[in-house]
Amino acid sequence: MENVTDYDYDYNISGTFVTPCDRVNINTFSKAFLPPFYFFIFTVSLLGNGLVLFIIYKFEKLGTVTNIFLINLVASNLIFSIGLPFNAVYQKSEWIFGTVICKMIDSISCLGFYSSVLFLTAMTFDRYLAVVHVVVANKQRHTCYAFTIAAVVWSISFLGSLEPYFNSVVKNDPVVGKICDSNNGKLSIYPEFVLFFLFPLVVVLYCYIRIGLRVLVTQVKGRHRTVKLIFLIVALFFLCWTPYNVILLMKEQTKNNPCDHSLVYPEYITHNIAYLYFCINPVFFTFLGKKFQNHVRRLLFNKIPCIKDVSISSRSSS
Repeated sequence: MENVTDYDYDYNISGTFVTPCDRVNINTFSKAFLPPFYFFIFTVSLLGNGLVLFIIYKFEKLGTVTNIFLINLVASNLIFSIGLPFNAVYQKSEWIFGTVICKMIDSISCLGFYSSVLFLTAMTFDRYLAVVHVVVANKQRHTCYAFTIAAVVWSISFLGSLEPYFNSVVKNDPVVGKICDSNNGKLSIYPEFVLFFLFPLVVVLYCYIRIGLRVLVTQVKGRHRTVKLIFLIVALFFLCWTPYNVILLMKEQTKNNPCDHSLVYPEYITHNIAYLYFCINPVFFTFLGKKFQNHVRRLLFNKIPCIKDVSISSRSSS
């Protein structure tokens, strides 16, 4: 027998149910917008991250520090993506998968999301060491160093994912039916905000500013292109991830007023922009580099010979 909790709603004197808030427009919006968007993110994440893994396996050494971090980042994104089809079905109707799957999906989503943020931070710090502190990097950037950081990241992310596993429950909502509620007994958002947003943001900004300054003072060919790419990486991280966290902080201030729906639509939009970014970031990070662009070109040349002929022809005419 499924353990399902009823929502505590008010009833009038005649015993007729009184909905505390009018969520008809919000439910209509979520049913129309979220299911196709979740399936889109899932498809893009599966194809993009799968392609990155295949290219690393085909053309790269698996044991390098950069590739160890990258493989773990891809794994964290794929773990997060597991929950997207379930949430797409959920948003279309109601939660039909039971309490155990509710707990597992909430926990898996948090595990993938937290580890993705932290692996992005670790990769940024590793690039900072490799460019700004070359001597130290040559001594410390070994396989053991990469595996140790990866183990720490997975441990922190796993501990963070335990809370939604224990707190998530299935409830009966008289308006929408069964819901998977992950806010039951949820702790304050501020520790999560500091550890998984503020800390990564400070590290990313500091490291890429230092990398940009180091590149500018060197006589490396194409340094201005490198600085532009650094700016693009930081700008995308900030633009895609900051709005959602700001909305969460604002929502925390209004949590005692459950009928305040002014932040619902901004939360939906910013939430999914953040999800999209963290699902495709390995694709973004890898294909900015010329080395990976060359790997993709070689892959396409091997699989589709006519592309090679067109490429050779265009270079000859140039």
